[in-house]
Amino acid sequence: MAQAIALTIAGSDSGGGAGIQADLKTFSALGAYGASVITAITAQNTRAVTAIAPVAAQMVADQIDAVFDDLPVNAVKIGMIGGPDVIATVAGRLRHHLARAETKGRTVPVVLDPVMIAKSGDALLPQPAIAALVDELFPLATLLTPNLPEAATLLGASPAEAVSAMQEQGEALRAKGVAHVLMKGGHAEGAICTDLLVGADPRQFTSPRQYTRNTHGTGCTLSSAITAGLAQGLALPDAVARAHGWLQEAIRAADRLEVGTGHGPVHHFHALWPVPETGLRAAE
Repeated sequence: MAQAIALTIAGSDSGGGAGIQADLKTFSALGAYGASVITAITAQNTRAVTAIAPVAAQMVADQIDAVFDDLPVNAVKIGMIGGPDVIATVAGRLRHHLARAETKGRTVPVVLDPVMIAKSGDALLPQPAIAALVDELFPLATLLTPNLPEAATLLGASPAEAVSAMQEQGEALRAKGVAHVLMKGGHAEGAICTDLLVGADPRQFTSPRQYTRNTHGTGCTLSSAITAGLAQGLALPDAVARAHGWLQEAIRAADRLEVGTGHGPVHHFHALWPVPETGLRAAE
């Protein structure tokens, strides 16, 4: 059986907790082969994003072409993507390669994570790029995975505070051209965290809220976990269910890592690394 191949198109996080680094860790942890297209380079750690350098649109196009011309990509995840020029480039190259795959009888699902704000609060998507994101990439997306503030920004609304409002906003986003929406409830209040899949086969996924500051990269990690499942042939609701449960375990194990002094990452390899008998002492 051929190895499932997942492609991430996203920015690089020098701290390793989000972006390309989180995506590739997630693909590996879940048994998918990861390929990558870097759209931006960030100087970032667990406390802040201190600099962002976009990758030239032509270089982004060249990376996409290089991957698709050689690797039979089974699913694509799109994360931090930069300005309107890069968005248009990504959309154009994906339309070309997804159409080529269809001529060979292959459908390549696309998971779009509308990365707008880092855990530190730093803006990652310029305001002029939001319209381009909707116009160019929504029609290509099998699944959109906004958190509640992102969904509100895309709709020009206030963040949903109840499941009924999450449903309404999910349907409003679908009306903009995306096939399915996973409304992520991590930013809501309450002891229960609810993710809501809105689309042809609606589902609700709930789990007890876990209280830890180490949640850097949760959005990137969830969307890439779903992408890994789709690449491996899981139906969308099953891919979301597996990813939701796996991420909860990664958050539960996050404090074992002791990485950084701000919002540390989740533990992508919680199921693979042994539990340490003693903690590591910080360098003095």
